Formats: sequence, structure tokens, C-alpha cells
Amino acid sequence: QVQLAESGGGLVQTGGSLSVSCTASGRTFSNSNMGWFRQAPGKERELVAAITWTGGSTYYADSVKGRFTISRDSAKNTLYLQMDNLKPEDSANYSCAASSPRSSGPRWYQTFDRYLEVWGKGTLVTVSP
Repeated sequence: QVQLAESGGGLVQTGGSLSVSCTASGRTFSNSNMGWFRQAPGKERELVAAITWTGGSTYYADSVKGRFTISRDSAKNTLYLQMDNLKPEDSANYSCAASSPRSSGPRWYQTFDRYLEVWGKGTLVTVSP
């Protein structure tokens, strides 16, 4: 069965670091753009980071820019999100997703949500004050 499974969530103090992973099974996602969504209770889901299938381009939401780093290991069929200098407002359910690379150019990430292929249930990250 094709699925994405996240891991690595947990409780961390403000200013701390945490790394979450997303491992795919059932198929390879080497030719898919990959990204991380997050959603907190009462808030809209937002794309916080994304990476092209080639790994040649990345996107970060302004709220996490400079603090989060997305990477992928195609050989392991795994996506990573390194989160540094965490803040309480980063608390959310973090889920990974694969998207068909239908768009190209500097704003490719704007269509990430439009062509979703598969996504995971997420892993909960809680940042204490």
C-alpha cells in the first residue's frame, strides 16, 4: 500500500531543536515534489517547507525561514525537516506530502497543494514556552 509515515514529533522547549522524518512505502517518490504541512487547532493548514523532486529548489514559509531546513534522501525514500530555534507558535501537527511536479519556475511551490499525490497523517510537535 502506498503511504507516507511521519515520525520524530514530540515535546521540546522554546529555542530547542527537533527533526521529523517521513518515510514512503509502496512506491518511490523520487520524481515527486515533497513538502511539509502543519496545522494547529483553529488555524489554517499551511505549507511550511517544500523541495523539488530534483532537490534543486526549496521553499520556506516566511514564518519558518531561517529556522527550518528541508531535505530528502531519494535512496532511502525519506523526507526530513530539521527544526531549529523552535517557538510555541510552531506547535502543530506536521504532515508530509508528495505532489506531482506540474509546475516549473521560481513559484513552483504555489501549485504544490493543487497536485497532491499522497499525504501522511502527521506527527505532533509541541513547543513549550
